[in-house]
Amino acid sequence: MSIGPPAIKYVVEAKIEVDGVVDRNDIVGAVFGQTEGLFSSDLDLRELQKSGRIGRIEITANIQGEKTVGKIIVPSALDKYSTALIAAMVESVDRVGPYPAKVRVEKIEDVRAEKRKK
Repeated sequence: MSIGPPAIKYVVEAKIEVDGVVDRNDIVGAVFGQTEGLFSSDLDLRELQKSGRIGRIEITANIQGEKTVGKIIVPSALDKYSTALIAAMVESVDRVGPYPAKVRVEKIEDVRAEKRKK
């Protein structure tokens, strides 16, 4: 798993379940589309990516019957408070395409603490 630039401080890991068959690009579109304008323009995901404050958002998706389940990983160089807001924004996604979806943040990992332990 590539995390991004060495300035990454936190990694948000979330689980997504969609009540329909969608592909990875649909999930990416839903994350960016539904989080746009939720908070101030300082926390716009596209702008944060352009400025390098968050890394590339990685999404894995597997189809299980009539559902799509996967993980969303967001590397962040923001402070703890802003990273928690980003996690809340991602968790607010409730639709992917025409299907209802549930996103649950599983953890916000402090990458620097893990490096210190090693």
